[in-house]
Amino acid sequence: MERSREFPYDAAFDRNLGLIADWEQLALRAKRVAIAGMGGVGGVHLLTLARLGIGAFTIADLDQFEFANFNRQAGAMTGTIGRDKAAVLEEMARDINPELHIRRFDNGVTVETIDDFLAGADLYVDGLDFFVLELRRLVFARCAALGIPAITAAPIGMGTAYIVFDPKGMSFEQYFRLEGQSETQQRVRFLLGFTPHLMHNAYLVDPARVDLARKRGPSTVAACQLCAGVMAVAALKILLRRGNVKPAPYNHQFDPYPGRFFSTRLRFGNGGPLQRLKIAVAAGLYAKLAARPGLPGSPEVPRSTIEEILNLARWAPSGDNTQPWRFRVVDGETVAIQITHDPGNLYEYRMGEPTWLAAGGLIETLRIAASGWGRAMTLIAGDDPATITARLTPDPHIVPDPLLSFLTSRSVDRRAYRSRGLTAVEKDALTASLGQRTGLAWHEGIRRHWSIARLSAAATRIRLRCPETFAIHQRVIDWTNAQSSTGIPARAVGLSRPTLTLMRWAMRTQARFNRLNAVDRSLTAAIQMDYLPGLRSGAYFVLTRQPGETTGPAELIDIGRAIQRFWLTATRLGLVMQPVLAVVAFAHFGAHKVAFTADPALPAQTEALAKAVVSTLGVSPDEIVFIGRIGEPFARLPSHRSSRRPLADLMD
Repeated sequence: MERSREFPYDAAFDRNLGLIADWEQLALRAKRVAIAGMGGVGGVHLLTLARLGIGAFTIADLDQFEFANFNRQAGAMTGTIGRDKAAVLEEMARDINPELHIRRFDNGVTVETIDDFLAGADLYVDGLDFFVLELRRLVFARCAALGIPAITAAPIGMGTAYIVFDPKGMSFEQYFRLEGQSETQQRVRFLLGFTPHLMHNAYLVDPARVDLARKRGPSTVAACQLCAGVMAVAALKILLRRGNVKPAPYNHQFDPYPGRFFSTRLRFGNGGPLQRLKIAVAAGLYAKLAARPGLPGSPEVPRSTIEEILNLARWAPSGDNTQPWRFRVVDGETVAIQITHDPGNLYEYRMGEPTWLAAGGLIETLRIAASGWGRAMTLIAGDDPATITARLTPDPHIVPDPLLSFLTSRSVDRRAYRSRGLTAVEKDALTASLGQRTGLAWHEGIRRHWSIARLSAAATRIRLRCPETFAIHQRVIDWTNAQSSTGIPARAVGLSRPTLTLMRWAMRTQARFNRLNAVDRSLTAAIQMDYLPGLRSGAYFVLTRQPGETTGPAELIDIGRAIQRFWLTATRLGLVMQPVLAVVAFAHFGAHKVAFTADPALPAQTEALAKAVVSTLGVSPDEIVFIGRIGEPFARLPSHRSSRRPLADLMD
């Protein structure tokens, strides 16, 4: 291509000068860099080097852009869906520098074209997908044979790892040692050769998203941009011969999330004894991950506005994460919600009160979610309170509710909190969120915390001994997933790992569980789930209905809406909560002498609990609608939490 006489190269790249000498800038103008892959890292590599002033590129890619690329790939935009990646990135690079010399390989790099692809290159930059190992090995081998230095940089978690290969030094194969290995072994060796320090594992919130069966995993634009930054600096030093870039066997890894950088010399690459041990351990873990069923693919068809709103509304809380609702879209502004009760659930006390409160939480969540799309919610009354019709109409006066961004981050936190009390500002905001229907009482101080923790521990002993709750616990506790869409992850229930191991063994049969309770008398569970976290709280709170008030489904739904506003407000304030509703359920049974169990000893315990509630909290069980603990969490990532069923599973 003839150089553009209208493009002022010197002016365009003038701000590079000072860090780059003017003669060095002219040298970069004459350099050619070959980049295979125009996706997450390859595309941003090209644009970064173009802004550095490099004048010629050879690029290759055989894929087209799709919606799954939007979170990280420089060329992924609504106007480029279905277009060839290489063609799009060439256009973007030419918009930066119209005089670029670009050779493009739209069918990617092959055995037949590799020498043509690398012809004239001063540097090769790797932009191939992680799983493309055979081609990667071929390209790096040819670079070494042709005397072309090469850089590979990969997005790892929120950070990057990169390795420079000098044709005079250790080769790609000598470092990674992939020859003769199985596909699984090659992937493990490539990963661990890149990242001997697996820093991202500490903040990986959903390991299930590492989907080896579908050859995909989590990645971010932040990591891709970091890749381009470290690659560009190494490229600058190589192309201008500025000094040592510490090529292989050095590995470089930077992750801003933990704020750590490692430059590690693996003298024997993956052949060192420690690396071989890591590879052996990782291979077993990799095999387990690869054997898991893959996650559903990302939806390519855009949702309607109503479906987008419901996709947020489904994150409403419900007891034991039961999600007792179904959605049916009536038209573009109307949704019908069917509330379902489980009469076999022991915790459905007072004619299904927990489900009606959850329904209220759903309705309030729906209203808040609708505000994000400029819609107002109107409820249409019907004869059946379990069928709720909501109209979501566009309203130019509606602005997003301040609680909107907290709908999915709100969750139950059963861990110990910081012991500081709540501030007056925090209490005022929480009180204001409830409205007039619900009373609020705070219980603060170590003595009050201990007293309520004792109530909670008494309820724990009852529910763990009650034979009717065993099947409920078996169904609800998820022993497999860190993010459970239908229950509660075992690691989120508040028990230590040794206790969970024992509990998992015991819960395989009712007989085992009974034997454990006979020995331990539920003391271990009460200490870990009630006493210790109870004492490490900012406050306990009790929400009550008006004395003597008759509360049917409509009133309970209103109260449930208030509870959800309270909980979301706490989340907005940086606080976390844990409901303590087993106390309410069993105190109700005791106050009304409800025959709820075949165990003859438990009715007396529930009656004692009902009396203890009155003496401790100063209100009768009939007045209480919600008890919880609240406080400021420690700065720890909640890696285990309940998620929700996919929207498609909740639609009729």
